[in-house]
Amino acid sequence: MTESSIPPRPAALSYPGHGGNARIGVAICHGFTGSPLSVQPWAEHLAAQGYAVSVPLLPGHGTDWRQLARTGWRDWYRSYEAAFLELRGRTETCFVAGLSMGGALALLTASKHRVAGVSVVNPGLSFYDRRIRVIGVLKYFQRTTLPIEEEQPTAAATYDGDYSRTPLAAVHELKKLYGAAIRGLHRIDAPVQVFKSRTDVVVPPTSLALLRRRLGPRLTQVVDLASSGHVATLDVDAPLIFGGSSAFFNAHAHQTNALETP
Repeated sequence: MTESSIPPRPAALSYPGHGGNARIGVAICHGFTGSPLSVQPWAEHLAAQGYAVSVPLLPGHGTDWRQLARTGWRDWYRSYEAAFLELRGRTETCFVAGLSMGGALALLTASKHRVAGVSVVNPGLSFYDRRIRVIGVLKYFQRTTLPIEEEQPTAAATYDGDYSRTPLAAVHELKKLYGAAIRGLHRIDAPVQVFKSRTDVVVPPTSLALLRRRLGPRLTQVVDLASSGHVATLDVDAPLIFGGSSAFFNAHAHQTNALETP
């Protein structure tokens, strides 16, 4: 194998911001077993619009499933929180955003810190597999399982590391993260935008139902993605996400700035 044929190791992404949107920050979080590559086109679109954008690489991700098994949900949260706080420190207005598990981390961050708004794509808060109820015990008898695969994937493939197996210890941590995010939903006082794929074999509809029930009017927009699977940021409906989130950030950043002007 030549050096040029080796897939690049996933890394964190950061864009400084420029022009009229330079003082608006967006911290984007990737999903479980994913990497910044899964949201890179989204980040690049926002950066082209002038936003300052940060996409951290979460601990245990971008490497292999063995590394993931040695990390916990608090490690993932602290990594994303640190990226958000760093970005907020150099911008006037800062949003949180995420894909799948990254959506849960964005929502949890919004429940703990002041944010201008939240934009999430297929946010995870619940599971299809009923075995999740006993995952805390099951992980001691079964170390790994096969990852969930879409029957006819339409999203572009990315090299996120070796996650040919999913460690059940990490799935247990994911369950804990979802619980923490759900418990914090009542504390979110920023507007929330959700993009939801009709065909999503990873995150069930109950996740969106939870958001509708717990957020009420703070859930200001739900955008239907009719032609995409779970990783919609790389799929057919990606332009809807890019344009819709940009409009959301622009509108609410201006409203926030207006409220803060003495």
